[in-house]
Amino acid sequence: MPNDNTTTKPQFSVPIVRFAPSPNGLLHVGHARSAILNWRFANTHGGTFLLRIEDIDTIRARPEFEAAIMEDLAWLGLDWPKPVRRQSDHFAEYQAALSELRKLGLIYPAFLSRAGIAAKVSEIESSGQIWPLDPDGAPHYPGNDHTLSQSERDHRIAAGVPHAWRLDMQAVLDGLNTPLSWAEFGSGPDRETGPITANPAAWGDVILARRDVPASYHLAVTVDDSIQNITDVIRGEDLFAATSVHRLLQHLLGLPAPRYHHHGLVRGSDGRKLSKSDGATSIASLRKQGATPDDILALAGLAPSS
Repeated sequence: MPNDNTTTKPQFSVPIVRFAPSPNGLLHVGHARSAILNWRFANTHGGTFLLRIEDIDTIRARPEFEAAIMEDLAWLGLDWPKPVRRQSDHFAEYQAALSELRKLGLIYPAFLSRAGIAAKVSEIESSGQIWPLDPDGAPHYPGNDHTLSQSERDHRIAAGVPHAWRLDMQAVLDGLNTPLSWAEFGSGPDRETGPITANPAAWGDVILARRDVPASYHLAVTVDDSIQNITDVIRGEDLFAATSVHRLLQHLLGLPAPRYHHHGLVRGSDGRKLSKSDGATSIASLRKQGATPDDILALAGLAPSS
């Protein structure tokens, strides 16, 4: 377990941090680690700890999971201002940000389905070319939809052709005068700190919205952090690479950049990060087995509460 330094760099006056789970499953020990690091950071420096419910996926989000999240966090001794921000209440704000990017000519409707993307990539690689993958292991978008005329785009959309809105990464990068960076005070996957140069190109033409969901995680979290005046984003190192996309969107939308603290993850016996599908590590399951809050802290690699 790495020794995180997220509570030792008070280079600000009043920090505002957030813990932002998705209510599509029960919280596990890894979530507890992130929530407690945020809460302790805010309390150590006289700041504010916010709880945000990231429920843009209205199909998988369930009220019983949201209730369980709040119950588990309160049992761990955490508190937060009410009411909480729920992303499902703010689709109009994400649409406004998307419209701004559209006016700038930086997004386009992409019509290839997942199956279509896989088929296109397979075709490309069959000729011996290695197709790039993003940091999450998904292939870069292989379509040329960004070259379609406006009339053809409008025609397909009017005809009900399923599509996602993607960022035209090359157009964006061509317009950048200098590289972007962010301030990193955590560990990062390579124990990096200090100014980190963003590498949004690694993600290709990222999805910013789908027809049935008006915002992707990347767009929603960037807008939310700005609206909530988040000064410090404290989250797992598995999101370190995603910060490049968030930093780029902040630049394009004229939003402030918070400081970032990426901390180490809690991993299972197989060395992989915990997931919600592993019910044995859920806080609710451990509570039923008689675990105390300090037991959860120990499992999360954190010192007991004082």
